[in-house]
Amino acid sequence: MARYGFIGCGNMGGAIARALCQKAEPGEVLLCNRTPQKAEALAKELGCRAGDNERAAKACTYLFLAVKPHMMEGMLRPLRPILAARQDRFVLVSMAAGISMARLREMAGGDYPVVRIMPNTAALVGESMTLLCCAGVERGEIDSLLEALSASGRFDEVEEGLLDAGGCVSGCGPAFAYVYLEALADGAVACGVPRPKARQYAAQALLGAAKMALESGEHTAALKDGVCSPGGSTIKGVQALEEGGLRAAAMRAVRAAYDKTLLLGRK
Repeated sequence: MARYGFIGCGNMGGAIARALCQKAEPGEVLLCNRTPQKAEALAKELGCRAGDNERAAKACTYLFLAVKPHMMEGMLRPLRPILAARQDRFVLVSMAAGISMARLREMAGGDYPVVRIMPNTAALVGESMTLLCCAGVERGEIDSLLEALSASGRFDEVEEGLLDAGGCVSGCGPAFAYVYLEALADGAVACGVPRPKARQYAAQALLGAAKMALESGEHTAALKDGVCSPGGSTIKGVQALEEGGLRAAAMRAVRAAYDKTLLLGRK
């Protein structure tokens, strides 16, 4: 019997399924998707099984709901009687931005145990920053879930009020970082560096900077100051970033993502 069921095998659902399959036995994982061929292809790759939503809703202990927020209610509607008929305990695990646990329970038709997780696609390389909150879930169930997903990266359990705001940094942040990484690489290319090398240099620079920020214990301002020699090249580059409004643009990006997330929750 499958212990973990995924409804939705897109970028995020697929990334979490891949991470989970590094810890779980293949026979414990059931993948479902509105395009069955997508679930079947991923199941073949990971060595687990593919099925349909009804099968997952009937049997899985942890039911991952990895569909877009606007699709959640329609996906859950035909599953409501199946969930209501279950006699065993199960946990709904939602990845949908903006949909509160209370609203998810309404959509599912019952006061079920719920976990909301906000991962990011870096789960594919074991470097996701996943925020989570829960309602009606026992500590042992949370610990078991975190152990199963431990190959995906880091976790932080927060109050639900922080989940959507924090998720706009941890969940949306990789896309913002890719834009900056691409811009750094473009700058290097403009200076004559071949494109493949420019991408590698920019990516490693950001990776190293992130690692320093996480592990050094120093404030990022102090880390920045440590690179900037008086009158040197780096401080001139930092001045150009400030003149270009990078800091304000980054703050606006997070705020814009948060405002959109709040709108998703009202639909």
